[in-house]
Amino acid sequence: MHDSVTIMDITFRNTTQQAFVNDYVEPRLLAEQPYYIVTANPEIVMKTRSDSRYKQSVQQADVIVPDGAGILLAAKIMKQPLEERVAGFDVMLDLLAFADQHGLSCYFLGAEEAVNERAVAEVKRRFPNVAIAGRQHGFFQLDDPEVAENAAAAQADLIFVALGLPRQELWIAEHRDKFTKGVFMGVGGSFDVLAGTAKRAPDIWIKLNLEWLYRLLKQPLRFKRILKVFEFLLRVVFRKT
Repeated sequence: MHDSVTIMDITFRNTTQQAFVNDYVEPRLLAEQPYYIVTANPEIVMKTRSDSRYKQSVQQADVIVPDGAGILLAAKIMKQPLEERVAGFDVMLDLLAFADQHGLSCYFLGAEEAVNERAVAEVKRRFPNVAIAGRQHGFFQLDDPEVAENAAAAQADLIFVALGLPRQELWIAEHRDKFTKGVFMGVGGSFDVLAGTAKRAPDIWIKLNLEWLYRLLKQPLRFKRILKVFEFLLRVVFRKT
């Protein structure tokens, strides 16, 4: 079993979700060590091919885990199978549960103001012992120093960044050195799911690694994004990396 698998210059840690949370993230949280997580899917990998700045921001992560059926399939094609998908939303919930148990603090950066507010309210409801260090909507310039300074001043244990691809990884890579502690994680549209403005696929679709198909059926306009996944897989098959 390989400890890691590299696909198009992006190196994925080969682990299960439970082992990742328990063995990699929780010890850093308790030790108050800065730690930058990327949960990467084929879209992220393809974006790193066309954007060198973005590639740098992803490669700066302390750990990259596979969030997408396409990544698992690519690894299998390369005969270096990964153990399982490590879904960003599920990791976020696991970390919120851990924060709830240990009275840790969280900062919520991203999404529309109303979505951000509702997501934080849901976190308070489901995880009452989590300390809300602060929150900020996602409509700002990436180089806005005030946003980064406010987030750093909050001294949160967990910083969830829901700015989407590529903004969230760019923001974390640009500003993480301003923080003395904190586990950073880009979480895409997870605040929308917490707020109830978007729904995840039913569990059976997720277990079958068909969440992408469920999203496509619900949102046909995602077809262009799915094409990127097929391009990614074709490049793996023909090794055009």
